[in-house]
Amino acid sequence: MTDFTDLTADEARRVILRSQGLIGADARKGGTHAMLRRLGAVQLDTISVLARSHELVAYARLGAVGRAGIERAYWHNPAQSFEYWCHAACILPIEHWPLYSFRRRAYRERRYRWHEVPDSVDKLLDQVRGSGPVTTSDVGGAKNGGPWWDWSDSKIGLEWLLDIGELVCSRRVGWRRVYDLAERVVPADLLAEDLSDEECIVRLARVAGRSLGVANRTDLIDFLRLKGKHSAILDEALVSGEAGLTPVSVAGWPGKKGRPNAWADPAALESEPRGRHRTTLLSPFDSLIWHRGRTERVFGFAYQLELYVPKHKRVHGYFTMPLLAGGRLIGRVDPARVGTTLVARQLSLEPGLSAAKWAPAVREALWSAAEWVGCDTVRVERADPPELLPILNAPE
Repeated sequence: MTDFTDLTADEARRVILRSQGLIGADARKGGTHAMLRRLGAVQLDTISVLARSHELVAYARLGAVGRAGIERAYWHNPAQSFEYWCHAACILPIEHWPLYSFRRRAYRERRYRWHEVPDSVDKLLDQVRGSGPVTTSDVGGAKNGGPWWDWSDSKIGLEWLLDIGELVCSRRVGWRRVYDLAERVVPADLLAEDLSDEECIVRLARVAGRSLGVANRTDLIDFLRLKGKHSAILDEALVSGEAGLTPVSVAGWPGKKGRPNAWADPAALESEPRGRHRTTLLSPFDSLIWHRGRTERVFGFAYQLELYVPKHKRVHGYFTMPLLAGGRLIGRVDPARVGTTLVARQLSLEPGLSAAKWAPAVREALWSAAEWVGCDTVRVERADPPELLPILNAPE
């Protein structure tokens, strides 16, 4: 392969930010519905500090949109999206249902994921067919009484039926999945579309490429969580050009000299990214940063979520949120809510950044997030450098 496009690291970073909807006013058009389709996948997570991650992803791109409106845009009736396994458990556009048939087939062939599939699974499917949508509480509960992974047979069965596509989750109630028959939720034309593994992965490579803007092989694999024969299909689609992505060489990214080391969405290369950069706190599970190696490669920002680290060993805090400003990751905040006060338990700028220069951006990010979640006060408990404290704790 000799034909490829050269990009500086800064050019690649700006393309990535625009592809992720974090540069320019155009990114706000169409609201949450359009944002999900631009990103291709929005990761879900149980943790809620300021808000749940899928809400934070929309907030980072769209500003202070109403949280109820975000939920309606994701979980609309009839279904506009469904929940399935992409990078992780993600909200996915309903029109992408056929693209994941390769994964549904793989689960069906294994008949095992985290637990043995119970013999009662067919009866469970009949129950949903007869009674309509169910949650785990409708069929006996999710747990056997032990640790979180000690699932009941009913929970295992529902999850298995979701994995193989007999059931689908297109909404949640009280953070519990609502399971229903795929034939009652997925539009008939999508349900009838029968794609081969190759067709699925080629089309998903385009989805991931558009979302990421510029990505190396590792980034694409991580987005789609491919392995074995499925990653080999991706490799062939990239080399043959069938994936529709443009080979590029990004300065400073790993690779062999004189050879492409990444792939880009061709539409993203057609024009220079322009417009105002978003200033915002980011969910740790935001697709801009969900691959930690990519985050360090693109932004020079070494990031670890420390919620699973013992408290006495944490450096930055329990739920540290990166702070995006001027197209850079300039620092991190460990937030909490105490009544109507947004508390930054710990806040730090990246080494070498000036408090005087970046304090206004930090203040904007904190107050915008506070107002969005209904807080009327911001309090910063610890800051590095410490001269940020009087600036950030001054009344709005």
